[in-house]
Amino acid sequence: MTAPLPVETAPLAAKKRSGRLPALTGLRFFLALWVIVDHLVGPGHAFEPFAQMLPHPLYMIVRGGYLAVTTFFVLSGFVLARTYGETRWSPRNLWKYGVGRVARVYPVYLLSLLIVSRYIVAADTAPQSKGWLVAMHLALVQGWFVGHYTVGWNVAAWTLSVEMFFYLMFPLLIVPLRGAGWWKSLGAAALACVLTRLMWRAGISDNLKPVIHLADFLIGIAASNVYDLLVARGKVHWGPWLSATGVLGVATLIAYPRLTGWLDINTAIRPLNALLLIGFGMGGGWVARALSTRFLVYMGKASYAMYILHIPILWWAVHWGFPFAAEIYVLVVLIVSAMVYHWIEEPANLYLRAKA
Repeated sequence: MTAPLPVETAPLAAKKRSGRLPALTGLRFFLALWVIVDHLVGPGHAFEPFAQMLPHPLYMIVRGGYLAVTTFFVLSGFVLARTYGETRWSPRNLWKYGVGRVARVYPVYLLSLLIVSRYIVAADTAPQSKGWLVAMHLALVQGWFVGHYTVGWNVAAWTLSVEMFFYLMFPLLIVPLRGAGWWKSLGAAALACVLTRLMWRAGISDNLKPVIHLADFLIGIAASNVYDLLVARGKVHWGPWLSATGVLGVATLIAYPRLTGWLDINTAIRPLNALLLIGFGMGGGWVARALSTRFLVYMGKASYAMYILHIPILWWAVHWGFPFAAEIYVLVVLIVSAMVYHWIEEPANLYLRAKA
């Protein structure tokens, strides 16, 4: 769960390359909501009866919410490139960058573990194994061990270990791509489109999620460069067409899966994710304007809390046997997430950055 990359508010020693892109912030809200709804659909789940009444293509799109994670990973590269793309990596700046990354992710993640701590303590797991599992979750390395454990204290949190790997790799990736022209930027994007398949062919396990998803992060960085190149050429009016191509392309691939054995869904939608981010970043069109409204931008800022807290909140809802409908659960997640963003996430982020 991309974890959803929190929106930057204080870039480090870096010139903002194009100002804020509010439509992308608003988009984050719908991506997080898509993940939450996906977790409520499927055999025996609360929204499955309603989902079954949908036309099959729409049902497939609802069940494809897990693919929002791929979009979040591309968005992560895009946003970091826009925020830190001009940073010069002195030891001091590297330190402030690292503290900023932890400040964005860890406070709310720690809150998510505290929420489920009762169930961690009560879990029927050998003490040695439980100690290893707890340490793994605290250190945010569970994404390296997918397939080797079955605990679901917060199943969405594996994406945070992917993000932490991206944060480590970013200074190495951005240096050769900083200010790159068309050939280098498109070359990096082309490499990203085939990188996962090359990794699989080289024998790298799909369970090594941080490595496998590096291609999504790389194409996000390349997409940021392409965005700059298009804006410099005065092609901002392409925004609605690029975003529509990306959104409709992703929806079509999910609704009507016709992929062969040599092309997986994540690889297929990777360049489309890049197009939709470039398009929405440029703004223009009624969809981008709607995503840029004050309410959706605020909820987009709260999307990380939505993503990382919805499973812990579900633990309590299920174990207490609350008699409310799933719609009420989603509403509770939205309200709690907005409060957590306002009272915990943003204050903690600003405090930790100020101490760096």
